[in-house]
Amino acid sequence: MGACLSCFFGKSTRGGLYEPLLQENEREAVADLLTYLENRADTNFFEGEPLRALSTLAFSDNVDLQRSAALAFAEITEKEDVREVDRETMEPIMFLLQSHDVEVQRAASAALGNLAVNTENKLLIVQMGGLEPLIRQMLSPNVEVQCNAVGCITNLATHDENKSKIAKSGALVPLTRLARSKDMRVQRNATGALLNMTHSDENRQQLVNAGAIPVLVSLLNSPDTDVQYYCTTALSNIAVDATNRKKLASTETRLVQSLIGLMDSTSLKVQCQAALALRNLASDEKYQLEIVRSRGLPPLLRLLQSSFLPLILSSVACIRNISIHPLNESPIIDAGFLSPLIQLLAYEENEEIQCHAISTLRNLAASAERNKRAIVDAGAVERIRELVLSVPISVQSEMTACVAVLALSDELKPRLLKLNICQVLLPLTNSSSVEVQGNSAAAIGNLSSKVQDYSPFVRVWEQPAGGLHGYLQRFLDSTDKTFQHIAVWTIVQFLEGRDSQLFTNIKSSNTIVSAINRLAEYGVTPDGEEHLDEDYESDEGEIYLTQSINGVVFDVIFDLPYIFPPDFGLDRVKL
Repeated sequence: MGACLSCFFGKSTRGGLYEPLLQENEREAVADLLTYLENRADTNFFEGEPLRALSTLAFSDNVDLQRSAALAFAEITEKEDVREVDRETMEPIMFLLQSHDVEVQRAASAALGNLAVNTENKLLIVQMGGLEPLIRQMLSPNVEVQCNAVGCITNLATHDENKSKIAKSGALVPLTRLARSKDMRVQRNATGALLNMTHSDENRQQLVNAGAIPVLVSLLNSPDTDVQYYCTTALSNIAVDATNRKKLASTETRLVQSLIGLMDSTSLKVQCQAALALRNLASDEKYQLEIVRSRGLPPLLRLLQSSFLPLILSSVACIRNISIHPLNESPIIDAGFLSPLIQLLAYEENEEIQCHAISTLRNLAASAERNKRAIVDAGAVERIRELVLSVPISVQSEMTACVAVLALSDELKPRLLKLNICQVLLPLTNSSSVEVQGNSAAAIGNLSSKVQDYSPFVRVWEQPAGGLHGYLQRFLDSTDKTFQHIAVWTIVQFLEGRDSQLFTNIKSSNTIVSAINRLAEYGVTPDGEEHLDEDYESDEGEIYLTQSINGVVFDVIFDLPYIFPPDFGLDRVKL
């Protein structure tokens, strides 16, 4: 609103522009208002006599006075700090909103949109019935009216309590239609409003039902970066729901290609949201494969190597989901992701980035020996060994799980042992996190199987942190049957390796021998219950002991059929 407020009423009031047409109270209101406007720096127009003067003009039957009041409200709310107002202040603006005059509509909706910046005002506008006239104005043929009405709806939709009311009011269909407007301001406001409506399951479904998906997808190619951003973010939110992803997959064949293209946008926020949208889509197997086939890896790698944290976070989260599919493991490795991912393990500024990076490496190691070897060759184990004792627990859990997966490779076990990985795994078997304990123990157990040289285990029998000895004691004494399983299975591997020093260490440990005797006497079954002096058979490979031990632990251990390594660290991970 560029004009000064005094211009709304002419240069004179007494004997001036409106005098022949005005009621006495209207003439007084105009005169009073001009006085207040001359001293506007010291005037609060939202209460007292200034508000009463404005209200008199707003409720007048004279359309010129209504226009003047609407314009005054619009400029006051634009130029002054927006504050919470009461119903008395809101009523004249709401009345003006009902006008059939285009100028009044335009200015009143602008004023309402300005007031809707305030949180409490957002609620009050909806409570007072503001949605219905705003929807009517969205249907106006006048672009200015459309723009202001949609802008007001956009502001109202930022409050959670308003979202469902807006969705149920019938506003979504005209909003979707106006998102295709030829006027860029209307298009921006409409797509912004649609974005604000994507933050709950119910509203997202109503948006889909209103036909928003094809409109949002088509506008990904808009020349306006704000529209691109709003549509990309809205689609990212819509893609959170599995049902919506299926609908997108069946109807929007160019969606992935458009999002990949937006990762090369000149706008950083658009790049970021495009990667996040792909991440959500990549919750489904179809999209995991399609992103790779559509050449999505090169731009993701570029974002991953950015210095801008949001870009790094969005791209590493996306590649983590893409890496879930076994067919994507080798393409990701061949595209050059290993070194950047390993570098991100030390990204101390953001724990989530560290988690995504190590989880991706874990996924990439899940299937092929070639990929496990490539990960070790790239230096992942050295970096894990360097960092794992100091990173947050969530990162420790993923790092130890990754080592457990790598340790399944018979070819790589000697290399991991030579890198002294047990030096950091053993302290973590006594972590405050059950997951970290289990993953660390599983990694040790996997390393203990089918190796030629057991000297790395002998060297850590007592140290660090109580060494193997202390770890085995704790797990055998644990009330967690899975932990007991891991410890017994690991001892079996040590004894089958027939290393004389390990054999002596185990045999001479009274605590280990007594724990095994106790487990042999009571039995451990898959349901976690104890069975005294029972034979219990299992075809699922769970631990069970069928007789007590009288000083000789080894024969009983070898009588345990169907003992398999635990599953820690083998499952793929996604967001």
